[in-house]
Amino acid sequence: MNEQLQARLDELKSDFVAGQARLAELDRQQAALRETLLRISGAIQVIEELQADSGAAPAAEPQLQATD
Repeated sequence: MNEQLQARLDELKSDFVAGQARLAELDRQQAALRETLLRISGAIQVIEELQADSGAAPAAEPQLQATD
């Protein structure tokens, strides 16, 4: 019985470590995606301002939503 418990404990610990690593990777991906979206948002703003300065009709605005 003790061997079974130890084996299960080892398996759970391994799963826990793997879960922590996966969560850390997802956090890194989320941060990278937020940075990308911020750059895209900035580029949209610059182009819209350039259009406004040149008197061009602005294109339809995309529906941007804050995720915070």
